[in-house]
Amino acid sequence: MATPESSLATFLSHQCNAQSVDVVEFTRLTGGAIQNNYALTVRMTGGTYPGEHRLVVRSDAPSRIASSLDRIQEFHVLKVAHAAGLTVPEPLWLCTDPAVLSRNFFIMQRAEGSSAPRTFLRDALTAGQAQALTQRLGEELARLHRVRPPLPELAFLPIPKELPALHRVHIYQQALRQIDEPHPVLDWALNWLTDHVPTSHDLVLCHCDFRTGNYMVQNGRLTAVLDWEFAAWSDPYEDLGWLCCKSWRFGAPVHEVGGLGDKADLFKGYTRISGRPVDASAVAYWEIMGLVRWAVVALQQAQRHLSGEEPSIELALTGRMVPEMEYDLLTQIEGLTQTPPGATS
Repeated sequence: MATPESSLATFLSHQCNAQSVDVVEFTRLTGGAIQNNYALTVRMTGGTYPGEHRLVVRSDAPSRIASSLDRIQEFHVLKVAHAAGLTVPEPLWLCTDPAVLSRNFFIMQRAEGSSAPRTFLRDALTAGQAQALTQRLGEELARLHRVRPPLPELAFLPIPKELPALHRVHIYQQALRQIDEPHPVLDWALNWLTDHVPTSHDLVLCHCDFRTGNYMVQNGRLTAVLDWEFAAWSDPYEDLGWLCCKSWRFGAPVHEVGGLGDKADLFKGYTRISGRPVDASAVAYWEIMGLVRWAVVALQQAQRHLSGEEPSIELALTGRMVPEMEYDLLTQIEGLTQTPPGATS
């Protein structure tokens, strides 16, 4: 029976017309609760891609949550992002032949650095580096949001038939109905979001999981934006609000941008590229939406474990985080009731 290493070597030799492919490394990477990622180092002789290459194999997990793109779709999103000048690993090869690794997968270049928040948030970044990186994240999002529908390469991404905010509310309401337990705080928060929809913005390509933990940093510099499986056509403020959501501050709540920096710097970077000022109240609204979304995803992750489909302590513990998110929803919405996010300041 062929090993994964030999199967990958055969696949790459065909893709690159190589004379030989030696697999130097093939190991599971940490993280990736929704998809599986493997470090792959190969040496290729001859063909179109000779030499030693540090790569990543990204494959489907045994189970998936409904809102996640499959690997074929994510590969095409990554190609669009790379072509648009985003700081992403170059996507190289897509495989849909189950005989290779039994699941669909794609191979991309491996970026250097760390995506572990506590590695670079607490230890490695100076104040100046954190400020510059926060601005750079704003610039990165502004570049992404230049990509707009229609785009033939992304025809599989549905275009919302209603305001993106209401579209999200309806998705999360439907998801909650499929979970056999009550969550009145989430129901109440969704009602609040329905009643306080801000002014709509242009429909753009959103990463929809752009947060600390999904980008890589080396020596204080951004080296890659990862994990595009939730990409969608949506309101650009969805990405800004998600990045600022309280759930992604990793023990540094004073730094509203992913535990890294301040909103003023994020907005400065975004405006520098987009040419448009950022509406802080719209960001606050999408932060609430982000908390609801993460609570729903956490419940779905727990269901993957509880159903027996994919037993995992990590998935089970993710579900245990929901009460904290519900508390954050109650306190943050209370703080916004005096000046609703959709109101004009």
